[in-house]
Amino acid sequence: MTTDTKRNVLGVLVDATDYATATDAVVAAAHERRPLALTALAVHGVMTGVLDPAHNARLNAFDLVTPDGQPVRWALNLLHGAGLTDRVYGPELTLRVLSRFAEEGLPVYLYGSTEETLARLVPALEEKFPALKIAGVEPSKFRGLQPGEDVEIADRIRASGARLVLVGLGCPRQEVFAYAMRPLLDMPLMAVGAAFDYHAGLLRNPPGWMQRAGLEWFWRLGLEPKRLWRRYVILNPAYLARLAAQKTGLWKATPPPPATERPASFAV
Repeated sequence: MTTDTKRNVLGVLVDATDYATATDAVVAAAHERRPLALTALAVHGVMTGVLDPAHNARLNAFDLVTPDGQPVRWALNLLHGAGLTDRVYGPELTLRVLSRFAEEGLPVYLYGSTEETLARLVPALEEKFPALKIAGVEPSKFRGLQPGEDVEIADRIRASGARLVLVGLGCPRQEVFAYAMRPLLDMPLMAVGAAFDYHAGLLRNPPGWMQRAGLEWFWRLGLEPKRLWRRYVILNPAYLARLAAQKTGLWKATPPPPATERPASFAV
């Protein structure tokens, strides 16, 4: 885990980084055959850590935590003077990483989501990146880990020849998966959230002005109100309140030490 770019946002260590730096880090880890865990966090992801100290510790053990949402970028600038001019959005970072992997002949493994989504995602990616090598595809089992299954999953991924695992299990399951599997794999794992759905054509991106204004949550809420209303109506105000408390010194937001133990069970 690197520390020179990590900054405290509500106790979660987020990297003050950009697309180019994050992409280079993933590609370098793939070439050097070393593990690296990356996730891109928006407000929901940060608050998931704030409300669960054990998960916060796992997030703080990640090699890279990019500011997926504009409010997270704003927090880095407000609290730490990071001077970031853009966020590092998970679906966009995924495309930039895949572009480099296609150029350099590095195979990738897609883990998570449903068979139906993956069936649409694979041809979409192959059309966008004709040189991309997809070493393997494995949908989520939508259940907890069975004894010895983590080793079996890692064996399948390594045997495929992949040099990168894209994990699309949803927050926070994908972060727990990436954290738990990192010791078993000699390659980067990227928790990419809704990137599978976006690039499979199942979700539409909001207009650029909404993304720049930090209103993507409002767009998502309009598309999936029943599923997402609690996430945005409750967590967004809580995020802003805690951010104000950290900025004014009313709350120290002390980051927990990075976790070191693998969870006994996690979603696969």
